[in-house]
Amino acid sequence: MERRDFITLLGGAAAAWPLAARAQQAERVRRLAAMMGGNNADTDADGRAWFMAFRQGLQEMGWVEGRNFRADYRWAAGDLDRMRVIAKDFVDLQPDVLFGGSTSAVLALLRETRTIPIVFTNLSDPVGTGVVASFARPGGNATGFAAFEYSVAVKWLELLKEVAPATRRVALVFNPETAPYAHYYLSFMEAAAPALGVTANAVSVRTVGEMEAALEAHAREADGALIALPDAFTLVHRGPLIALAARHRLPAIYSYRTHVIEGGLLSYGSVTIDLYRRSASYVDRILKGEKPADLPVQLPTKYETVINLKTAKALGIEILPTLLARADEVIE
Repeated sequence: MERRDFITLLGGAAAAWPLAARAQQAERVRRLAAMMGGNNADTDADGRAWFMAFRQGLQEMGWVEGRNFRADYRWAAGDLDRMRVIAKDFVDLQPDVLFGGSTSAVLALLRETRTIPIVFTNLSDPVGTGVVASFARPGGNATGFAAFEYSVAVKWLELLKEVAPATRRVALVFNPETAPYAHYYLSFMEAAAPALGVTANAVSVRTVGEMEAALEAHAREADGALIALPDAFTLVHRGPLIALAARHRLPAIYSYRTHVIEGGLLSYGSVTIDLYRRSASYVDRILKGEKPADLPVQLPTKYETVINLKTAKALGIEILPTLLARADEVIE
């Protein structure tokens, strides 16, 4: 190579170095801090499925952990005190975006910051709980995907009467600390109950012991049934809840498929794994510069009915063929 050609090559390379350096700086590693819903993914199949769907959604949009993206994931398992600790730790990290997988988790994050963007999923009432100003115009630093509309409470009652026509008393089970929106569901149930020949009562519990005592009292009278509200408490403590319904022979409907997989009678609700997958799109949009206030809260697009025939048989319930035909999944 002649000296003149070498100098030309060297000069071109030198000019390229600042461009390469600037490109590396532009592609700085972004940071997500996520408080996931449910139990730890290491021990809970559903929690693991939601987690994997969320991560897969991010990867499909080009966010690769260790390359252009860093994520901190934690699970509070319905523990409010732990949620507060996690929220403070997360805000101290100053991530580019926060994520919350339950109403309680998002409220804990909002108590710590009104500036860091928050994406949520699986919430029942983001407006009523003060998370957003409205579905169309969230208005603050949080937006995401709602899991339920209150009118679904009527559907739960109708399904209970369909599987157990003798039902006259329905207990709505929830923890007021993790489900501050419970009274909205109850109001829909109370409005629909007379036409269905039932009475609906709130069963407010804060511990498993309180839940045991309340359901034992509810079962002392005949023709009782229960509805488990979509709530971090009834999700995390689903084992004892399902066992109590079986022990007291109470027909029960749940909000999440996982209850029925683990022995519950019937569930009707949004497809949670789909909500987690879709919520990754809002994380992506915020990391690319959009603001939560400009991203409308989205409602579920998929609902599912799941029936456990083994549990129905143990309760002496015969599921009508028409309901079986409508079910998205039947466990035999």
